Amino acid sequence: MTGIMDDGSAGTPDGASGADPAGCTKREQILKGAGTVFLANGYEGASMSQIAQMAGVSKGTLYNHFDGKASLFSAFFEEQARSRLAPIEALWRDDEQSVRLTLIRFAEMAVHMLISPMALGLYRIIVGEVEKFPNLADTFWRYGFDRKLSNLTEYLTRVVARGELDIADPRLSAEQFMLMCQARIVQRRRFGLPVDDSDAAIAEFAAFTADSFLKIYEPRHQ
Repeated sequence: MTGIMDDGSAGTPDGASGADPAGCTKREQILKGAGTVFLANGYEGASMSQIAQMAGVSKGTLYNHFDGKASLFSAFFEEQARSRLAPIEALWRDDEQSVRLTLIRFAEMAVHMLISPMALGLYRIIVGEVEKFPNLADTFWRYGFDRKLSNLTEYLTRVVARGELDIADPRLSAEQFMLMCQARIVQRRRFGLPVDDSDAAIAEFAAFTADSFLKIYEPRHQ
């Protein structure tokens, strides 16, 4: 969350880079430098000059690819989301394994992803600076939460159609499950509180979360 974007472009200024390997490499270089600066200094504290220096490019080159800090942050966040969510999204395309196993695997992968240093850093930036920079919330929602929500909604809709779960509003239930996955371990890690986040603890939590969700929506036979 791997090419940077599905079409290789970052908008009009960078639209030609998808067909230019050198341009793509430069863009990746810029995004890597931007990530380092954003995570170290936050959104407000990051400057295009700092990002250009960290990326090892001139400011002119930087602005050839991105028209400002907002578009650069969006591109960086989208790249992180796309590559990190790819394994999770693959789960929803697999209808061979049981619903329980799919939900357990989703919960495990979601927790591991959300407590990674990158995810924690981005979460703190968005929560801490969204009042001054509302575009951060839009970026987070569009490329992060809503992307996962849409994929899980599609999966639950198929499961309901097969009669395996009884869900009136798959999108609302998908959001409910995603929030359930953020209990205990993720919440405590976000606040820097002590918590057992070992693989064994995450596996146990994932199974509990999936089973709790299934108990709510198991089919009610007449």
